Amino acid sequence: MKLSVIGCGYLGAVHAAAMASIGHDVVGIDVDERKVDSLARGEAPFFEPGLPEVLAQGIESGRLRFTTDIAEAQGARVHFVGVGTPQQKDGNAADLTFVDAAIDSLLPYIGPGDVVAGKSTVPVGTAARLLERVMPTGATLVWNPEFLREGWAVQDTIDPDRLVVGVPHGGHGSRAADLLREVYQSSIDKGTPFLVTDLATAELVKVSANAFLATKISFINAMAEIAEATGADVTQLATAIGHDARIGRQFLGAGIGFGGGCLPKDIRAFAARAEELGRGESVGFLREVDAINLRRRERAVTLVVEALEGELVGKQVTVLGAAFKPHSDDIRDSPALDIAMRLHDLGADVTVTDPEAIENARRQHPQLDYVDDRDDALRGADAVIIATEWEEYRRDLSPEHASELVSGKRIVDGRNCLDAALWRAAGWTYFGMGRP
Repeated sequence: MKLSVIGCGYLGAVHAAAMASIGHDVVGIDVDERKVDSLARGEAPFFEPGLPEVLAQGIESGRLRFTTDIAEAQGARVHFVGVGTPQQKDGNAADLTFVDAAIDSLLPYIGPGDVVAGKSTVPVGTAARLLERVMPTGATLVWNPEFLREGWAVQDTIDPDRLVVGVPHGGHGSRAADLLREVYQSSIDKGTPFLVTDLATAELVKVSANAFLATKISFINAMAEIAEATGADVTQLATAIGHDARIGRQFLGAGIGFGGGCLPKDIRAFAARAEELGRGESVGFLREVDAINLRRRERAVTLVVEALEGELVGKQVTVLGAAFKPHSDDIRDSPALDIAMRLHDLGADVTVTDPEAIENARRQHPQLDYVDDRDDALRGADAVIIATEWEEYRRDLSPEHASELVSGKRIVDGRNCLDAALWRAAGWTYFGMGRP
């Protein structure tokens, strides 16, 4: 099937390449010429494991191409819209400027039988509003939210754990759902559930999933605050309650909290939309989820200050990690960089290292020092904090090796990913998050 993908950022580029890899003829469209040129050469403009390979395969096969010309969308049967919905600069609500612009630019090139499939994360009610603009063309608008995990986005697109399609009421909605089934037939044949809902439910599926995950993370971080006041160990607590099948261990990792381009802005936008609907009290707890998350960054800074006995001026602090999570170069709302900047502002000489995110971090925070090599970053450090749990920090770095490089054997485990007993046995002063 011929498909178009409007918006070739993180979501759109991955979706376009993945759809080509399962046999569709895909044109990716974006207004950013540099991004389009990079993708057309088979070069991913961001780090995502597996993406360069499927990009190259798609371009070589002739099934995948990229352009800045929206007219190239004409003739596609399904048009996926995957542009960004950032937080508004003057509030918590989602900025829908890019979504509206994408739909407006697409209208002259769609007609009867076409399907416009929104993939962007939007406030509930957005699809119903956009449907009114699409209907006069004879095309049908559906909402098909994405559930990608950065670092596993290609796999999650080709073999998702579920597919959700929200359709408008009536016969056109049923036909549109059938067309989406055809697009995703290879996944459905492997057993992926295909759920057809109304438009509002599809929009809510995405934001409520993110709200739940954020709440689970902040719950265990709230327990970490209690553990710190009582001498309990939150990692043991998480393991114990995680054995309850109703709770589960996943996402019960206490630490410096979540970041990235989804969870923080999505829970704020969800709360803002609930207020607009007159149901702000229904998700009022999300404000506390956000507050707990931000407090854990403050706690990590406090632990570094304690490790250095209150003397940060002239001290070298090495921050291991800049991306908001491993297997990514995404620094949006990164707890690691937030902590690094706070330490810098307190007078410390801060060195940051990361396997993939240094260039992005340097552009955003040029006042910090950046070192590519992990060992070079550790050399001479008075204190170290693990802020992103890359394998080369959590598993490949031994306390004995690190001891040979640093000036002071003090480590703050911001992700609770180290064996505390092992590091203490090697003479390190170890500080965990919610651990005695």
